[in-house]
Amino acid sequence: MRRYQNTPPPPPGQQRGDLATLKTLLPYLWVYKWRVLAALLALVGAKAANVGVPVVLKELVDDMTVKPGDPHALLVLPLATLVAYGLLRLSTTMFTELREFLFARVTQRAVRTIALKVFRHLHSLSLRFHLNRQTGGMTRDIERGTRGVSSLISYTLFNILPTLVEITLVLSYLVLHYDVWFSVITFTALVLYITFTVLVTDWRTHFRRTMNDLDSKANTKAIDSLLNYETVKYFGNEDYEAKRYDEGLQRYEKAAVKSQTSLSLLNTGQSAIIAIAVTLILWRATQGVIDGSMTLGDLVLVNAFMIQLYIPLNFLGVIYREIKQSLADMERLFTLLDENREVDDAPQARALQPQGAEVRFNHVDFSYEPKRQILFDVDFAIPAGTTTAVVGHSGSGKSTLSRLLYRFYEVNSGSITIDGQDVRDVTQHSLRHAIGIVPQDTVLFNDTIEYNIAYGRPGASKDEIIAAARAASIHDFIASLPDGYDTMVGERGLKLSGGEKQRVAIARTLLKNPAILIFDEATSALDSKAEQAIQAQLKEIARNRTTLVIAHRLSTIADAQQILVLDHGRIVERGTHAALLAREGLYAQMWERQQARVETEQSSPLGGELVAQGE
Repeated sequence: MRRYQNTPPPPPGQQRGDLATLKTLLPYLWVYKWRVLAALLALVGAKAANVGVPVVLKELVDDMTVKPGDPHALLVLPLATLVAYGLLRLSTTMFTELREFLFARVTQRAVRTIALKVFRHLHSLSLRFHLNRQTGGMTRDIERGTRGVSSLISYTLFNILPTLVEITLVLSYLVLHYDVWFSVITFTALVLYITFTVLVTDWRTHFRRTMNDLDSKANTKAIDSLLNYETVKYFGNEDYEAKRYDEGLQRYEKAAVKSQTSLSLLNTGQSAIIAIAVTLILWRATQGVIDGSMTLGDLVLVNAFMIQLYIPLNFLGVIYREIKQSLADMERLFTLLDENREVDDAPQARALQPQGAEVRFNHVDFSYEPKRQILFDVDFAIPAGTTTAVVGHSGSGKSTLSRLLYRFYEVNSGSITIDGQDVRDVTQHSLRHAIGIVPQDTVLFNDTIEYNIAYGRPGASKDEIIAAARAASIHDFIASLPDGYDTMVGERGLKLSGGEKQRVAIARTLLKNPAILIFDEATSALDSKAEQAIQAQLKEIARNRTTLVIAHRLSTIADAQQILVLDHGRIVERGTHAALLAREGLYAQMWERQQARVETEQSSPLGGELVAQGE
């Protein structure tokens, strides 16, 4: 028999850089490369038209200017120039809208593709990852990351790139048509402006991040306090809670003041650079008009250029900060994609072919953590079509068996086979398709009862769903509800009682019709009467299937063909109910204690209620 060694998951990778994040994003955009190129051409067209507006305005001013000393000069309406001015204005808008139209599908498809890929990847990760994760934080990472993709594309394509194109066109025009000082002043001012904005924005980010952290902490304290309203009242700690909340608000207030002050510094510095640059440009232009090397139209032109350049640059600080935030959000999203699949299909994995579904655990050792082993040399077989029950104290490793059979984790050593096929050599999808489970803690989707039963086999007919519900003894209850099978079960199924949820879970598993059944304390939430009613049906369900029953109440597994007693991860006893009682070992002791407890509860005035609540 081959023996595999479980490989621990690799340590988390180092943080991505902005460049690595962009490299990950680009392939999703490049799928639509022709749309991207067309959008970029539209962008250049929009900015060329925008730069052309001041040029035409210069011609219009020059055409309307009467030269000094020319008494016979006549002003003629420059119709062609006016039409050109209007067309350029219209072209700017049309090219801009065309760019957005072309790129809308690219952006939304990239967001959809990435979100779907992350969603699928998360479902492929091991149970260990999902037990350690914080659901709220992870969903926020996905939400912010997908929004970050859209924001990054929007800010880059619709703000940064157009501004760079316009700067290039304006500088080229100034170099070709005017004194070199116009280009030098403009370029120098732009470099100073961008450098100052980036440096101050990076410095300010610390204050903004501190504000966000303190705001989250203050809100967390407030929500925690309100959720525990009764506890606060029990101990009369309203003032204490208010003081804790106010401490957070005070720290937030200080950070907010620093953030606003630094914003004022940024705005003042930006305005100073713009004011100095525009003043110098106008000084050179005015000097040119005086000495006759430039016209009034030229003066209007360079002034219009400066306004067109600096208006979008006014938002550079905000845009830069948003781009950095988008990159950070995308980094966390792509980090989820980098998360290692601890349990993955082998390269040559094939579909499981059940032929009776005999299950074997072959000398299995397993530990969730290296320092704490859970199972020790567990070795047993469940012959096809028979029922094997596993009993033991809490923490003995009973539920771990079902998790390993489902291959939520890899065994450290040994193997698990179904009809001689190692579960690590078959696809996870085919393996889990062959197994059905009724777990101890049944969680339902916040949807209808019909949806939750049909989840066992999506696409099942209404008659099949009803048949499964009848087999699970829940059809009559569902039929008695005002909305019947369309009744909403609430978040995690909380509108149903524990027993009702368990019956829905049983119906769902029956509809799946698996070759192997696992009952993980499937009747633990049922009262004695309901348990007795459903036990016969569970036995009927398991008649021709390989069944593993993880039980706490020994009365429910007395007729199992094989009973395994687990103690601290080891099989210490095995046999039938009668044989184990005759041995007078651990199983017999557990049986005696449970029988004594049942007798005590039945003799108590509250006995029925106590039994209903479980042991």
